[in-house]
Amino acid sequence: MLSRPGSGVLLFSNGHGRFSVTIADSGTMSSFICEIYRYNPETDRKPWLKAYEVPDKYRYSMVLDVLEYLKSEDTSLTFRRSCREGVCGSDGMNLNGRNGLACTTRCNDLLRGKRKITIRPLTGMPVIRDLVVDMSKFYEHYKSVKPWLINDEPEPAIERRQSPEDREKLDGLYECILCACCTSGCPSWWWNPDRFAGPAALLWSTRFLEDSRDRGERERLDFYDEDPHRLYRCRDIQNCAVVCPKNLNPMEAISDIRRRMLKRST
Repeated sequence: MLSRPGSGVLLFSNGHGRFSVTIADSGTMSSFICEIYRYNPETDRKPWLKAYEVPDKYRYSMVLDVLEYLKSEDTSLTFRRSCREGVCGSDGMNLNGRNGLACTTRCNDLLRGKRKITIRPLTGMPVIRDLVVDMSKFYEHYKSVKPWLINDEPEPAIERRQSPEDREKLDGLYECILCACCTSGCPSWWWNPDRFAGPAALLWSTRFLEDSRDRGERERLDFYDEDPHRLYRCRDIQNCAVVCPKNLNPMEAISDIRRRMLKRST
């Protein structure tokens, strides 16, 4: 908790009772509140929300900047981050109820004239500590769709060539950074995390099905015949397309696989 002389007090509940958060007492808005999900399995009986006061100068900064500032004030705060440029996908989290990347989400876009931002870990995944989730199941499904080129033909002397037209078919597919925002925001995946592959894995499956250099279509589609839940548990909710920080459309990719499955069965 941060405080300063001459401040007012706001009261919040964290599940263990009430606690106070100090805010500036002046007529201007010199700070805002950042509520963060806290949970340390070694010391906490259950998760709780801790409210921090953040200087207003961070209002136009990215959420990751605020987290790093708060980390300097409270070293126990735990979260993932790496490139801070929206490329690595490490800092996916739930921001005011919607999944996104902390490094590309501006605080002011979340505040919208209000005084509070609430940050929670990605939904539907076990929490390791604070904002860090266990993504093991997510990566298992990613690996299961064989996200690599399947081609047993003799290797060419230089490279497997591809026309510009065929290369364009991969746009909207290859850009996925595996941040898991889509998969963790998918209710179908919450209900069936052991069998449903999830939006991200299915997007990557489509990426290679669309690749003109790939020769593994039959093998890839057989994978969904073995357990239809891997593909058909999708209920077209489209949360995946709404929250993707790269503006990709996993729902469209899933529909493409379904069309391929239908075509080969007729």
